[in-house]
Amino acid sequence: MTPSLISIVLPVYNQADHIGAIVEEYAAMLARIPNPTEIILAVNGSRDASLKVCTALAEKHTDPARRVRVAHSERGGWGLGVRLGLSAAEGDLLCYTNSARTAPKDLTLLLLYAVANPDTVIKANRKIRDNWQRRIGSLLYNIEVRTLFDLAYWDINGTPKVFPRHFDALLRLQSDDDLIDAEFNAVCRREGYPMLEVPIFATKRHGGRSTTNYNSALKMYIGAYRLWQRMRAEGWTPKNSTSGDGA
Repeated sequence: MTPSLISIVLPVYNQADHIGAIVEEYAAMLARIPNPTEIILAVNGSRDASLKVCTALAEKHTDPARRVRVAHSERGGWGLGVRLGLSAAEGDLLCYTNSARTAPKDLTLLLLYAVANPDTVIKANRKIRDNWQRRIGSLLYNIEVRTLFDLAYWDINGTPKVFPRHFDALLRLQSDDDLIDAEFNAVCRREGYPMLEVPIFATKRHGGRSTTNYNSALKMYIGAYRLWQRMRAEGWTPKNSTSGDGA
């Protein structure tokens, strides 16, 4: 039986100075997986040379079993980048992650979990934050989203997130911003998709700077509540789920 194709979506925003090194590290580690893989570089709203660098990477990595492809939008946004990449992905197993934060070994680990558990959402649960302000801010946000959407799992924004294509409700996410991860979890809860969280401990940032600050955090708190209002207005009702709260 031919192994299923795995698509890994990497949203790219002003990462020209380091995205090349990250992709090469990922490609070397992914070669250890028996499944064919494709990396989708979803360049969104970048004002630097990210598109040029990503195009060069795609031209270099053309092997059908280990290819790199590019999707591009003039508009920016984490959620938009995720949706852009997922819409271009051709794999049976789909993944998206924050390339600046995800170590190659952690990405590979979660993909192997997903291959072994084909009817389960696999999600990272990051166990360490950079500083106490981020820890507190993350805790408050997680408590809010868990409460609003009756979730059993933690680290709402944790990536990588991996899921099978037949969980197709996850291909119809609507958020263009940072709320896409909350929406992802809420949809999993609504649809009753089982979820397995895998703890990872990496804290190193490969490049770029975090865009999270007090203003953006406040917007996320407010945005989570508005997302709950929208989904409730659309008839959001959670099904019975076998989701767990840990690996």
